[in-house]
Amino acid sequence: MFMNKEVQPQSRNYTVPLITITLLFFMWGFITCMNDILIPYLKQLFNLTFFESMLVQFCFFGAYFIGSLIYFLISISKGDPINKLGYKKGILFGIFLAAFGCILFYPAATFSYYPLFLGALFILGLGFTVLQITANAYVSLLGSEESASSRLNMTQAFNAFGTTIAPVLGGHLIFEFFSSPDGSFSAVATRIPYLIFAGILLLVALLISRVKLPSFQMEEEEIIKGWGALEFSHLKFGVFAMFCYVGGEVAVGSFIISFLEQPQIMGFNEIISKNYLSLYWGGAMIGRFLGAISLNQSLSQGKKAVYMLGAAAAVFLVIFSIVNLSFSQISFFLVFIALNFIAFFIGKSAPARTLSIFAAINVVLLISAMVNHGELAMYSILGIGIFNSIMFSNIYTLAISGLGKYTSQGSSLVVMAILGGAIVPIFQGYLADQFGVQHSFIIPVFCYLVILIFGAYCTKYLGHVESTEAKSGH
Repeated sequence: MFMNKEVQPQSRNYTVPLITITLLFFMWGFITCMNDILIPYLKQLFNLTFFESMLVQFCFFGAYFIGSLIYFLISISKGDPINKLGYKKGILFGIFLAAFGCILFYPAATFSYYPLFLGALFILGLGFTVLQITANAYVSLLGSEESASSRLNMTQAFNAFGTTIAPVLGGHLIFEFFSSPDGSFSAVATRIPYLIFAGILLLVALLISRVKLPSFQMEEEEIIKGWGALEFSHLKFGVFAMFCYVGGEVAVGSFIISFLEQPQIMGFNEIISKNYLSLYWGGAMIGRFLGAISLNQSLSQGKKAVYMLGAAAAVFLVIFSIVNLSFSQISFFLVFIALNFIAFFIGKSAPARTLSIFAAINVVLLISAMVNHGELAMYSILGIGIFNSIMFSNIYTLAISGLGKYTSQGSSLVVMAILGGAIVPIFQGYLADQFGVQHSFIIPVFCYLVILIFGAYCTKYLGHVESTEAKSGH
């Protein structure tokens, strides 16, 4: 997040460090997606309204904002803390904090007290905030600058792999394996799973502490005081777009199980719905692999098509092997993969244009989910995941483009916008209580409309800036 100029180390093999950090990304995605399982579970357990149940996301993603804000304030007054502490120590601190959050689920479940669950989620979110700041930046340093984007896309794809299997495995642990023998809801069902997650995180921390990770000597950067980054209009718009993206993605994922439970949709129970929730997050994984290929400017259109087809087939088979659904039940997903292909090629590898196209498709899918019933409504809501795939990376890079010395400051502001994951679900929860789950999806519709307009704005604004700089000789 706060990137400084590094003194380039001698050429070396970073395979083992990269694999180790990728394992961390997987667990990070897995535990984050467990919130979508916790929401319907805690809602039934504590007899919550939709608004009250969305406090799960409010506390978890609110921690991202608080943690990023604290980091930002320290950075502009005393310099980048990670530059002084070191990436390895920063990553380990984030893991320990996240593991502590998981351990706090034990007393929360023992006393069956909802505020304790929310406190545990807040601590867990703070841990992942530290990882967001350190691990993403560290991955970009494990190799050449030219291949940094490719490495980040790959680690993010494994993060998405974690979010894909979490609903199936995590849902099985909480809804079935550790549930009460009589089938009733009990807070105790969350105790052992989260202790297991804490144990795995600590094992990853042990592995990272033992693996010799390269230490990058960083040049001390100039401390940029004030709010100069906010002079750039595309950054301000980008911060709002990131707020809407994270809010929209989290809100849709949070409501999928409740949406599929609706009698006019499918009438599924939680045990069945969790498998379809995996398809939503699995779509993001497919899209990220395809995006890493499509947005690679060094490949010809022909090679892109071949590589994307191979990647899509491979990832689809992985998802099929994970979810407890037949081929006929998930075959509709092939239509969305084909539509994703078409959208990528229409976008012509231009991040802003591709962002607008994907956002427009999601607006149409959300409206379809709101006005239709049965399988058509279900397919519409599940298809949104695959078109979310490239939004985080595209919004992030477009927002901080051309900021110069304000890049670190702008980056911190964009990461703070993850606050959308805390705020948007709360508003949708309120509407769901008042007007029903199906009609509440009007909130994410507005989120994706903002993203659509941001993509169109960047297509025009950033293109104009580049054209002006070229004419002036800069």
